[in-house]
This record gives sequence, C-alpha cells and structure tokens, in this order.
Amino acid sequence: MDRRKGIALTLDEQQRFLEESHTIILSTIDRHGYPHSVAMWYVADGDGTVLMTTFAKSQKAVNLRRDPRCALLVESGRKYEDLKGLLIRGRATLEADTERVLDLLERVHAKYNRTPAAGLRDAMRHQASKRVLVRVRPERVASWDHRKLGGAY
Repeated sequence: MDRRKGIALTLDEQQRFLEESHTIILSTIDRHGYPHSVAMWYVADGDGTVLMTTFAKSQKAVNLRRDPRCALLVESGRKYEDLKGLLIRGRATLEADTERVLDLLERVHAKYNRTPAAGLRDAMRHQASKRVLVRVRPERVASWDHRKLGGAY
C-alpha cells in the first residue's frame, strides 16, 4: 500500500480533527509575495469550510483582498509517530455583514468557552462592525496521521 494513502485522514477523520483542534495557522501572501502566517481561532462547517473572523483592516484581510489564495494548517503531536495534520489550500472570501460576523463570533465563543454567553451579541456588536468573516473553502487537502503507520517508519 502507498504510505501516503495509508496515513491520510478519511473525510470523517478530517472533520473530527478540525472540530477538535484548537488553533489553525492561516497563511496569506503579502504584497512582496512572501507568506504571512498567523494563528487563528476558527470553526468548521460540515463540508470542511473553515470560518474565522478578523478586523477588516488587518494585514491578513488586506492580503486576502489582494490575493484570495491561502493555506490553513492544523497539526498535533510531538513525536514523529504521533504527528497528525491537515494542510488545506483554498481561496478565501470576506464578508463584512455585521450580523453574519456576530453569528460567527457566537460559534467561536461556543467552541472555545463552552459556556453560554448571555449578552455576547450585544457586547460584541461594536467590534463586529469593524470585522469581516473569512470563509475558506477547501480546494486541495493533504492530511497525515503517523499513528496509522503502526510503529513502522
């Protein structure tokens, strides 16, 4: 069996890994053509689309307006035999609708805080008006789970 295929995550495993992981690295392309990578909190839809929010004037938003191509990286493991990850490449779209940004902020809050946030929507409204929703739909995905090697490297 091809080792690359043997360690790839299934679609269900990819979705579960996205749901369980804490931070994703978003890499955009800066005006000089260099990668600009930042850690982001996010949520994932069932189709693998990744959603984040950022300030509309942030460097990553500026980069994505210029060139929507980006990459997302989620990884775990400290030892080679425990390495697991997803590299998602796609194009980002930015949405400035305050209500949609608020919807996403509520989802992100639920993922990371796991406690109800009474009044969160009203408290975040002013900030949300300065933010955009970043939606990345996967075009190409690479995945790996070295635990599937069973100790054979």
